[in-house]
Amino acid sequence: MSKTELGRVSPAEEVRAAVTGFVTDFKGFQAEIETKIQQTEERMTMLDRKMTLPARTPLAGATETGAPHQKAFSTYLRNGDDDGLRGLELEGKSLSTAVNSDGGYLVDPQTSATVQSVLNATASIRAISSVVQVEATSYDVLVDHTDVGAGWATEAGPQAETDTPQIDRITIGLHELSALPKASQRLLDDSAFDIEGWLAGRIADKFARAEAGAFVNGDGIDKPMGFLTHPAVDNDVWTWGNLGYVPSEVDAEVTAEAIVDLVYALGAQYRANGAFVMNSKVAGLVRKLTDADGRFLWSDGLAAGEPAQLMGYPVLVAEDMPDAASNSFSIAFGDFRAGYTVAERPDLRILRDPFSAKPHVLFYATKRVGGDVSDFAAIKLMKLGVA
Repeated sequence: MSKTELGRVSPAEEVRAAVTGFVTDFKGFQAEIETKIQQTEERMTMLDRKMTLPARTPLAGATETGAPHQKAFSTYLRNGDDDGLRGLELEGKSLSTAVNSDGGYLVDPQTSATVQSVLNATASIRAISSVVQVEATSYDVLVDHTDVGAGWATEAGPQAETDTPQIDRITIGLHELSALPKASQRLLDDSAFDIEGWLAGRIADKFARAEAGAFVNGDGIDKPMGFLTHPAVDNDVWTWGNLGYVPSEVDAEVTAEAIVDLVYALGAQYRANGAFVMNSKVAGLVRKLTDADGRFLWSDGLAAGEPAQLMGYPVLVAEDMPDAASNSFSIAFGDFRAGYTVAERPDLRILRDPFSAKPHVLFYATKRVGGDVSDFAAIKLMKLGVA
């Protein structure tokens, strides 16, 4: 009886079994490698898709830190549900969220930035003035009227003492500026309606027009103090607290000679940053002025978006400036960055009112802003009169 017959495996069968086991193991290893490669390719495809996605606009998709507040604020605007905003306040997720049952809620940072950018871009004194943000109810500007003396001396020689500083404090109070746009609830229920963009545009338009008028003609009572509200005196007898003016020497008319006199009535330290301010009607008159050689004093901007220039200085067309009339102060020239200061709180607050104007919803928007002359020597006026 052979060994095979006794139950023992032949060498050929042992080799065949070993080869079969090796092939099975190899196929399993190969399948595992292919699976890993496929997973890696899928992961790389997902990363490529994320990198090629178009950038989302600020109002359509806020940053990660602003998204929770923006989503909760949008919900509040559409249906009045303020649970999300209160939740953010309680959990401390957003430092810019404030709950006030009487004053409303602070808008999301993206909408607030949109309003601010529109205000800065409008044809207002704000565009050329100094703008500061404060947390208090007023802003103080300190002005030193004294001049620090200087002189030549030897190393061991005595030094003369300077005068005692004369500090003048100008307090700019902040006043509440409000807007009250309204929309129907049906429009708010439409998910395709960009409520944040619409609200930002309406608020910015209202605020811009109100600010522009107050910065020029405001009386300082519950509104900023306009620079034309301050008393004006002949520049030859100018004193602090007044604005100096130069007469045009022709009643109700602008002359080329008066434009030159106005420019050089301003101190040299301010003239480098000087700008003209006038409305469209007066600008139409000034465009026709020529010098003794027949050259126009006015020149248009060399590139799109650049302001026109008068005698080489930019011109801001502010419609709240007075028209040309007898003894009117229709043209101003000065360094408004030094001469006029706008102070404001950075927050913008919204209160939703669905009851007062049914079936419409009112949005009561408020911010606090103030303005006043901060350097009376930095602004000069033209009086359209003989003296």
